[in-house]
Amino acid sequence: MSKKPPQLNPLVSRKEVLVVESERNRAQMIADVDALSADIHALADRAKSFDAIASSAAVLVSGLSAFQRAKFTDGDAKPSWLRSIVKGAGLVSNLWLALRPKSRHQNGT
Repeated sequence: MSKKPPQLNPLVSRKEVLVVESERNRAQMIADVDALSADIHALADRAKSFDAIASSAAVLVSGLSAFQRAKFTDGDAKPSWLRSIVKGAGLVSNLWLALRPKSRHQNGT
């Protein structure tokens, strides 16, 4: 009553090796896609912060240049105090809108 050891079929063993290798490759691909996704999100966050800084700087420069331009276009005429207050309030509101912290609801996150 001796049992023979099962014959090792080369095709079956090759199939098993290929299945294991395929699972390993699949796991590696998932890890690579996750890493790439994290890098893309980090890049998008940097682009958003750069965009916020650039737009704030643009509003600041345009507001200051408009204020300076209005100051020099009047020439020798004495500016009205009411006009100066309105222009100053407009400049302050532009700066406030540009430099205030953005709420989470406005960023869409």
